[in-house]
Amino acid sequence: MRVLAAMSGGVDSAVAAARAVDAGHEVVGVHLALSATPGTLRTGSRGCCSKEDAGDARRAADVLGIPFYVWDFADRFKEDVIDDFVAAYAAGETPNPCLRCNEKIKFSALADRAVALGFDAVATGHYARLEDGVLRRAVDADKDQSYVLAVLTAQQLSRALFPVGDTPKPQIRAEAAERGLAVANKPDSHDICFIPSGDTRAFLGAKIGIRPGAVVDADGQVLANHEGVHGFTIGQRKGLGLPGPAADGKPRYVTGIDPDSGTVQVGSAEDLQVWTVHADRAIWTSGSAPEGPIECVAQVRAHGGTAPAVAEAVGDGLIVRLREPLTGVARGQAVVVYRPDTSGDEVIGSGTINGTSRDRSSVSSAGASAGQ
Repeated sequence: MRVLAAMSGGVDSAVAAARAVDAGHEVVGVHLALSATPGTLRTGSRGCCSKEDAGDARRAADVLGIPFYVWDFADRFKEDVIDDFVAAYAAGETPNPCLRCNEKIKFSALADRAVALGFDAVATGHYARLEDGVLRRAVDADKDQSYVLAVLTAQQLSRALFPVGDTPKPQIRAEAAERGLAVANKPDSHDICFIPSGDTRAFLGAKIGIRPGAVVDADGQVLANHEGVHGFTIGQRKGLGLPGPAADGKPRYVTGIDPDSGTVQVGSAEDLQVWTVHADRAIWTSGSAPEGPIECVAQVRAHGGTAPAVAEAVGDGLIVRLREPLTGVARGQAVVVYRPDTSGDEVIGSGTINGTSRDRSSVSSAGASAGQ
């Protein structure tokens, strides 16, 4: 095949490109310039898309003996990822920008251009596996990225390659060193790539501005004031601006956010437990929604936040009824459902969370239906 290897400048994408070459494909490397100011977006292990990263990617391509190009996607990235991220926080949501980048940039804009230029597939350094068109978790559970790839459609998956998903990360670094790739020991990127400082609240504050509101308890009593709901997320415990814990001595957590009134509600850890998750924008990796309720394993964060559940397609969305409660579930996050009979590693589909419920009364009946 003709394969376009997306090379970020890190070790994973470099080894992915190398393995594509080993497989006999005709490989061309491309680095995506996603920042209008690339010299400012790398601070140690934070950030990406810097001139340093582009140079590292080019040197890796030279070692592999493949053509290499830099494509400017900065405007598209700003519109589809950064602006979406800011708007979601302003609306009291907690988005995952990696999901949007995969959905809108790497496997949409990039893949569309690749196909137009005659390429058959796009290879990336994501930790996930594709087996007969089925998206599965990576072998390395600590590095698994199937959650942030669950927004891909069957068509997008059909032209994707994940060459490193069957290998633990330490072995990938060792392989890179054996191949003479200078990025073998380059630190992994952390946090949000376009916020190299790691200070998300300051970044959002500069974009959104001050929108004063109140922090209240379950009875509506004002406990503190704040400068904008963008500084909070469901489940947050620190940085609430409160003088101390609750009257019973237990810590308080953010349990609700109302962007219209600017109100942030806090409560106990028990108040965070949810039993039902509602989501829209459902995407089914097989190409079609399942018929009726299905047993699954639900995941609501990129790392952790899993529980056995029953999922059901409802219109363009889905409802996930949990058999065990999850906490810290926020609007704007994704809920990804996995098939439990494959050790919970096969992705069934995903949706964008638009609501939750603490009511557990419907879980048993839904489970009975799924078992019929």
